[in-house]
This record gives sequence, C-alpha cells and structure tokens, in this order.
Amino acid sequence: MDDNGYGLSRRRVTVSTSGLVRQMDKLAEAAPVALAVSLHAATDELRDKLMPVNRKHPLADLMAACRRYLKVAPRDFITFEYVMLGGINDSLEDADRLVRLVRDEQVPCKFNLIPFNPFTQSDLKKPEREQVLAFCRRLNEAGIVTTVRKTRGDDIDAACGQLAGEVRDRTRRAERLVLQKAEAAELLQRG
Repeated sequence: MDDNGYGLSRRRVTVSTSGLVRQMDKLAEAAPVALAVSLHAATDELRDKLMPVNRKHPLADLMAACRRYLKVAPRDFITFEYVMLGGINDSLEDADRLVRLVRDEQVPCKFNLIPFNPFTQSDLKKPEREQVLAFCRRLNEAGIVTTVRKTRGDDIDAACGQLAGEVRDRTRRAERLVLQKAEAAELLQRG
C-alpha cells in the first residue's frame, strides 16, 4: 500500500486469518485492510475440533474482534471463509446456525463457501454438490451474500490441498529420524 511500493488501495488488499483476536486488533490499528476470517463452524464445539485456535479465541471473542475491526475497515463487511466438509459442517442446520451466529453477534458479512477437496491421507469427504447449493441458498435467503468457490484441478488431484497429500520426502528426513530414534534406544539399552 506504500507509495514507494505498489501503492495499492487498502480496499484491494485482503488479509486472511484463522481468527487471532489480538493480531486482528493490531492490524486494525496498523493497516486496516479488507479481512477474510476462516470460520468453518458456527459452534465452539465443532470449531474447537476443526480449528484448535478456537480454544484460545472462541467465537464470541472472534465476533467481537470482527465488530471492532469493522469500525476502521475499508469495507462494511467481513468475509468468512467456510470450508464445507461432507457430513461434518454442511447441513442446513449448520447454515441456520451460521445465520444466527452472525445475526446475534451483529457482524455484517459475506460467506465464501469452499467445498473440501479430498486427498488420499484424509478421512474427510467432499460435500455433495446439491448440499453445497442448498447451503448457499439458505444463507442467501437469509440475506447474506454467499458465493461458492469454483473447484479447479480436482479431476487431476491438483485442487487446493490435494497436492499436499502427494508430496514425497525426497530428503528422506523421516527415514533418518526413525534410524536416529532406533540408535538412541539401542544406546540406552546398552547403558
């Protein structure tokens, strides 16, 4: 945003956060740009499981930080990113809970729904397309601007998150650690 840099408008810069409340407050003071918050759940119970950061920064604190941030933000809403996990957070009841959360907490927002891209080492499932669209409709009907992120590359296992499941350890670091632990255990046994 600096004139000696690209000189971008703060409306054209978005910072994404998992919901670190103190850092959101610092950002509001230092460089209030557009904000995207990874939400992924409407209850502390589920968000604790999906995002352990929620144990330190529960939803009530996060929503309060969002309200504070909006006082200086370049936009009049917060964008909530919501990865939809099949059978975990994609029900219409989950959509209703999200509506209640943002209404009760009085946080003007828009939602960006992101269908999960499964990969080989994950037990998580992609939601059904019909479920994603019904979820989106439910939020839109409640007056919340909601978009569904288009998935690209999933046909070749290259969509967001999928490549991580295919990365091979070419440094063989994991093998070396196993050998080091075995050697250390052997030394301890010898005395």
